[in-house]
Amino acid sequence: MGVSFWLAFLAAYILVGSVIALVSRRSLSKGGAGFYVAGYRLGGFLSAMTYAATTYSAFMMIGLVGLSYATGVGALGFECVYLLSTIMLLTLLAPRIRLMASERGWVSPSEMLGDLYGSRCLELLVTVVYLLALIPYVTAQFVGVGSLFEGAGSSYVMGVGLGVVIVLVWSALAGVWSVAATDAFQGLWMISSCILLLAWFFTSLLPKAGIGLQEALGSLGSSGYLGIRPPWSLSVFIAFTLPWMFFALTNPQVLQRLFMPRDRKALERMIVGFSSFGLAYTVMVVLLGLFARALTMKGFLPDLSSSRDLVTPTILSMAPPLLASAVLTGIIAASISTIDSIVLSLASCIETSAKKRRVAGIRILVLTGVAGASALLSLLKPGFVVELSVLSSLLLLPLAPLVILGVMFPEKMRGHGIAATLSLLAGVLLGLTEALRVGARKALIETILGLPLPVWTLLLSLLVLTVCMFVIKRR
Repeated sequence: MGVSFWLAFLAAYILVGSVIALVSRRSLSKGGAGFYVAGYRLGGFLSAMTYAATTYSAFMMIGLVGLSYATGVGALGFECVYLLSTIMLLTLLAPRIRLMASERGWVSPSEMLGDLYGSRCLELLVTVVYLLALIPYVTAQFVGVGSLFEGAGSSYVMGVGLGVVIVLVWSALAGVWSVAATDAFQGLWMISSCILLLAWFFTSLLPKAGIGLQEALGSLGSSGYLGIRPPWSLSVFIAFTLPWMFFALTNPQVLQRLFMPRDRKALERMIVGFSSFGLAYTVMVVLLGLFARALTMKGFLPDLSSSRDLVTPTILSMAPPLLASAVLTGIIAASISTIDSIVLSLASCIETSAKKRRVAGIRILVLTGVAGASALLSLLKPGFVVELSVLSSLLLLPLAPLVILGVMFPEKMRGHGIAATLSLLAGVLLGLTEALRVGARKALIETILGLPLPVWTLLLSLLVLTVCMFVIKRR
């Protein structure tokens, strides 16, 4: 891939995105609600695109392609369980959350939980848990951007530096308005470049390899890649899918997006739009991974099972320079979209917890601190960041019962802040303890009495919450 082509695409992406972010400033209203949740007046299209772009990070074109390549169609099942669970949760709870957010003036997810349970202590703890779980994840995204720059023949430091500048500028210009608008642009770029890559793959690369669709499907089927194969045992499947089933409620950057639609109709459009985007993007990415495996069976591609994150870069090395540049820029766009959404959400949690919502200087300082700390950490390329990123979904899982019960039964749960705090602490400490004992990667699929750790984390959180609600009086 020619570096000049890629730099041209990247420059165009940054220029267009910056113009969009600047123009979106016209919609910004004063106060924390205007900056962080668009004043509860985001339209259906922007709501759908910012939800989709925030949810689907660079994991899709790098991680899921490689996972499908290495493990087969089980990866599609993993992603489809997530998608269906998210649609169900959004349909059931999103209308309540949107209405309550606008009525009660919620700005951050930690503020939401603190209000639902009537506990300042819980609000602060939730903010700390978010930071613990997601700053390493943001750092890993910066590492990914830097590594893409390095792999394309540029500088790792330049990639990280450019990434943090884009995130800060686009976030600070108009808060979530600029993030949502650039998310729409980035989401369209992501899925368009994926469509173009898949079209080239099937119309050019497969014929070049001398393999037809029927032959490829036959090879995949006879080798077990179209069925359930290792490592997709029942316990591993549950361990991977359970934390992601509740992703819509446990991760602040997506939960916060339920505050933003201007009315019920905009929310419904958001759910439909996200669902359509997610299904199409997932199927295309999985197809790319599966048929790349068929090319390996044919001997056209090397065996990348032990380094599956290289599947997409290997395919791009064979693509026309213009197409490869567009796809690579789309992967960077996915990372930037995820980073700026998480950074903005974490900043809102810190700001509302500190009760400094209307101080603009504090807002910019917090944004700079969160993004800058993650970027600086990424320059060290610490191994523990990757480990903690794997663990992030598990650490956030104890928030699921708190959100569900708090939203469904707000009057009954209010005053049970101590029980909620102890429940969250128990679940997080269990995950951290197992991570220290066996390592973060193994902790996710660790089985205790035949059940994977995420199941025990969820059960322990529910048990502590239930017992403490009966033992400790409401306050």
